[in-house]
Amino acid sequence: MERVSWRTQVLSKHLQQPPSQSPLSSNPCLSYSPPELSERFDFETKEMREILDAHNLQDRDWLFGLIKQSGLFNPRNAGGRVFVSPNYNQSMEQQREMTMKRIGYLLDRGVFRGWLTDRGPEAEMRKFAFHEVIGIYDHSLAVKLGVHFFLWGGAIQFFGTKRHHDKWLRDTESYAVKGCFAMSELGHGSNVRGIETVTTYDSNSGEFVINTPSESAQKYWIGGAANHATHTIVFSQLNINGKNQGVHAFIAQIRDDDGNVCPNIRLADCGHKIGLNGVDNGRIWFDNVRIPRENLLNSVADVSPDGQYLSAIKNPDQRFAAFLAPLTSGRVTIAVSAVYSSKVSLAIAIRYSLTRRAFSLTPNGPEVLLLDYPSHQRRLLPLLAKTYAMSFAANYLKMIYVKRTPETNKTLHVVSSAFKATLSWHNMRTLQECREACGGQGVKTENRIGHMKGEYDVQTTFEGDNNVLMQQVSKALIGEFVAAQKTKKPFKGLGLEHMNRASPEIPSHLTSSTLRNSQFQMDAFCLRERDLLKRFAAEVSQYQKQGESKEYSFILSYQLAEDLGRAFSEKAILQTFSDVEATLPAGSLKDVLGLLRSMYALVCMEEDAAFLRYGYLSPDNAAAVRKEVTKLCSELRPNALALVSSFGIPDAFLSPIAFNWIESNSWSLTQH
Repeated sequence: MERVSWRTQVLSKHLQQPPSQSPLSSNPCLSYSPPELSERFDFETKEMREILDAHNLQDRDWLFGLIKQSGLFNPRNAGGRVFVSPNYNQSMEQQREMTMKRIGYLLDRGVFRGWLTDRGPEAEMRKFAFHEVIGIYDHSLAVKLGVHFFLWGGAIQFFGTKRHHDKWLRDTESYAVKGCFAMSELGHGSNVRGIETVTTYDSNSGEFVINTPSESAQKYWIGGAANHATHTIVFSQLNINGKNQGVHAFIAQIRDDDGNVCPNIRLADCGHKIGLNGVDNGRIWFDNVRIPRENLLNSVADVSPDGQYLSAIKNPDQRFAAFLAPLTSGRVTIAVSAVYSSKVSLAIAIRYSLTRRAFSLTPNGPEVLLLDYPSHQRRLLPLLAKTYAMSFAANYLKMIYVKRTPETNKTLHVVSSAFKATLSWHNMRTLQECREACGGQGVKTENRIGHMKGEYDVQTTFEGDNNVLMQQVSKALIGEFVAAQKTKKPFKGLGLEHMNRASPEIPSHLTSSTLRNSQFQMDAFCLRERDLLKRFAAEVSQYQKQGESKEYSFILSYQLAEDLGRAFSEKAILQTFSDVEATLPAGSLKDVLGLLRSMYALVCMEEDAAFLRYGYLSPDNAAAVRKEVTKLCSELRPNALALVSSFGIPDAFLSPIAFNWIESNSWSLTQH
């Protein structure tokens, strides 16, 4: 009864207002005040942005401006500001058509000039910068462009020779040809080697003949196939004179210039999705489709006019690996776009938490800002630190991609696999936490974060399932380990050089200064990677001694493989952070990056049970790590606004709750 009486009193106070007070009068606790008026800026945000974006800042800002200028990008006014983001109230068909109209707008203004016809690192970095800006606006638009330029165009660049480059690249860049990339099938996704589409060669006519032999062989999830693509790269088993030569890539036309489906081609729509409905994913069947012999992309292998199979790469495994090269560019763009998605959600959630208040500490006192609650800091600031770390990792990944050589292809494959998985997983976790941190406002589509979850979820499985990619990383590492053991040579490459030195030791008692020491952090990460690699190799070897095959031994050792993949990725990310930090002079910028690096390292230690499971940290030291993370949160809190402002994302690309959320929800706005 006492509780009922108490609730009655509370409700009475809410319902009984003083006669002189208007029901809509302003409450000082609920008035909006721009956080810039009260928050600290201890460093230059422009300088920080230069470090984060790293390249083509002027190009990025030009494209941001271009998008804001056009009504095609759905500008709308809220709270006295103009925001741009797609209209997700449109039907799937309408969203797809808007994607193509936006591509046309950008094409006419020269955004894609040189994306396939210019060569060299500078041209590739400019393309990455533009693609990142487009992704900040709309993931569907970025994916649609990624399929056309990076997958279709990239396959012609990498797999094709001069005849293909001359015939297709310029027309692809101008959208005279609209390309797609038909690799995945209903029955085979990550297991590309197992695809069922079959191509044979007819030496009488000099043509290849492509067939879909079963329903499970239909090409599935092919971006562009449902509505717009005129041509596709077909990945297919190549059967020559009764012998399967493995997976090869061919160019096939699926629509004519008027958009009519070509003979012997069947197309269907994949239908509505949880996100990316601006991309027309489709399905393709081939029924004795004939294509010229010249349509085999022949940089790796060729077929002579009389039907002889020719390849300088005799090993089928090496030949297959060469055919997967375009997926590397896809993994790079996915990893980078995941970071920018995290930046958008954190910028919105942290700005909101700097103006939204909840509960007071005293009966008549002011309510407390969300980000002044230690629990709210603990939710968002570690994710902010991780996003900074992963920004540097993404920049490193782009750099090794544009400077790739045959000698570095292995490193590129392993690092891109690890970072694609780690960064896209991080993005999904960040989106979820930011959505919850914004409460009910995070559910509104106009506030972006909630809808972005559906838009970006696919990143964890397309261009390689993340769990499969991490197992590939571990397989590559154990390969290096076994080779070093056999040859008695030092480790070289994949960041394993630390294995040549004595194993680092963790102090029995960790002080605050030790925990924040960059050498201690790297030693702890190296110790984890070294030990897990040895454990993984030992477990695989033990299964083999028990009579299991090498492949099945890997499968049985999946838990250590996952732990090792994580250890490799997190250590590589920490290394990129340290490398950036080392280039900076002493000062406020370097100081705050030191806090972020420590936060990243210690949160990774806290979240990975391997540190306790295998004894790298004692229970007391693990507790010290947790306590230090809380201290770092309070130290980073004053710089929270400056850190998200440094992302350089224009206000128009955020959302109403990042600014005056009271005004944007006012009654007067509903009347316009």
